Amino acid sequence: MRTMAKRIFLFLAVNFLILLTITLILNLLNIKPYLKPYGLDYGSLLSFCMVWGMAGAFISLALSRIMAKWLMGVQLIDPDTARGSTRELLNIVYSLAKRAGLSHMPEVGIYESREVNAFATGPSQKRSLVAVSSGLLKRMNASELEGVLGHEIAHIANGDMVTMTLVQGVVNAFVMFFARVLAYAVLRLGKKSDESSSLGSSFVYTLLVFLFEIVFMILGSIVIATYARFREFRADLGGARLAGRDKMIAALRALEKTIEIHDPKAAQPAVQAFKISSQKGFLRIFSTHPPLEERIERLEHEG
Repeated sequence: MRTMAKRIFLFLAVNFLILLTITLILNLLNIKPYLKPYGLDYGSLLSFCMVWGMAGAFISLALSRIMAKWLMGVQLIDPDTARGSTRELLNIVYSLAKRAGLSHMPEVGIYESREVNAFATGPSQKRSLVAVSSGLLKRMNASELEGVLGHEIAHIANGDMVTMTLVQGVVNAFVMFFARVLAYAVLRLGKKSDESSSLGSSFVYTLLVFLFEIVFMILGSIVIATYARFREFRADLGGARLAGRDKMIAALRALEKTIEIHDPKAAQPAVQAFKISSQKGFLRIFSTHPPLEERIERLEHEG
């Protein structure tokens, strides 16, 4: 019950912050309503959509570490007091981070989950977080663990969290833009020009915008998933360079053996997960992670 209340509070707080920030930005930029008596003001519409699309994505990124700690219950490891297995985990992360050329060490944490998983998140290299599940620590040996952590450090070094946020923000903006342009065009068909100014307030216009946004969001999700899969292949290569190709392959093979273990708590969209069950058939185009066998095959052919 406490966890559910925490998630609801975080959801409401983030959305309030997004709405407040967007309202302030629109006022500061003096962006006017895009529906005019003569029709659409495309410049105002594009500015409106870019602010809405990008602001929400970047606020979520800025809060990603906090959200991960709250939603996943990540317990940070204190470098000053870490002993035993937690010290070993910290040392591996720090060693990989130094090899990757990171100027600031990421926060490192552990969260309770039977699922074998890990993720990296954060708004920048200086404010990044690497977290592993208790299930991963129980089921993976030291070499496999190093491969997993190499993959996550590669995500941070590559700036993947920021890049994915940019892609998501741009897609969001264009989904909003084209949905409104098409809704206006469809509704204006058969109407007189002097009626165009009332289109924006009509129920039908709002309904058309909603329907077109659904269609464009589906198409946009394919674009986002395609880039995300490319990002995963690149992080695998980065992990192989940092930890060693054999360790990276061993980590992926270990994931194959545990892929059926699921924990709903570990499927949060706010984090960059290391393992997501691969989709089959047509649904693969919506998957953010390539099939594990394909990732292993690519690494094997690299050497």
